[in-house]
Amino acid sequence: MHYDVFNGDADGIIALLQLRLNEPKQSTLITGVKRDNSLLKHVDVTKASAVVALDISMEKNTEALTSILANDIPVFYCDHHRTGAIPQSDKLTALVDTSSEVCTSLLINNKLGNKYIHWAIAAAYGDNLVSTADQLADEHKVTAQQADFLCELGTLINYNGYGASLDDLHFDPAVLYRQLSQFTSPFSLQDDQSSVFYTLQSAYRHDHQRVTGITPYISNDICEVYVLPCEAWARRISGVYGNELANRNQSKAHAVLTLNSDGSYLVSVRAPLENRVGADDLCAQFTTGGGRKAAAGINKLPAGQIDKFVNMLASSYA
Repeated sequence: MHYDVFNGDADGIIALLQLRLNEPKQSTLITGVKRDNSLLKHVDVTKASAVVALDISMEKNTEALTSILANDIPVFYCDHHRTGAIPQSDKLTALVDTSSEVCTSLLINNKLGNKYIHWAIAAAYGDNLVSTADQLADEHKVTAQQADFLCELGTLINYNGYGASLDDLHFDPAVLYRQLSQFTSPFSLQDDQSSVFYTLQSAYRHDHQRVTGITPYISNDICEVYVLPCEAWARRISGVYGNELANRNQSKAHAVLTLNSDGSYLVSVRAPLENRVGADDLCAQFTTGGGRKAAAGINKLPAGQIDKFVNMLASSYA
């Protein structure tokens, strides 16, 4: 049994989409909400013949990955998050780049020689790699109108991945992947008025109206911090809202804290776009934190540590 294991955000979904458009394969899908990175533990090593892992932190999956490799199961692992110590095994093929201007879908795009470049551009926009996506769009003769669509599509797919559980999401990422995989070209979604693009567009606009007018919890020359309530719409919008804030003021770091049901906070951190480093190191100092250089998060920040977090955020970019 072949397993495709992937992050439930735009980058993970589109990375797999490119691979399977290029090489169709019957597989068991394992995915989850964007913050659920510990996915390899769900692979049944007694049944697995091969595993593809996309856009999930190797650092968060080391134990499960080691177990899979110990059972002589070949693994292709492509990612751009923190790796930790990469296991040494002839069964592991790792395509990893933690540079701040790279995402998993772009790594797959390079591997496939730009075969599905329009999908890759959408993923880059979804991962808020706007300048990289703009450059690729220009290189591949994508019109401004087409680029705007790919940007919105990537943003919407990414938006769908945020939530505390699958119940918060409009689409289970596995279902969304299957629907998107029917389209070799992302532009076909625009032509189909019944496609998931329009469903997500409507849902996103409804959620986004809720954050209009929210004032920052902290705002200074270095960073801004926003706090959202414990509601499904807030959990869905938090990550994309963080990207929006970062794009709006590119010299500042930003954090969006969303109240969890247990009184802790889900934290989304965005490094300044003018200095896209350090977010992963900051969040990794907290027990449930991790991510990548430009964008990272903490799953459960205790309420009593908010001030500590804000001070560390400010000092990281002072």
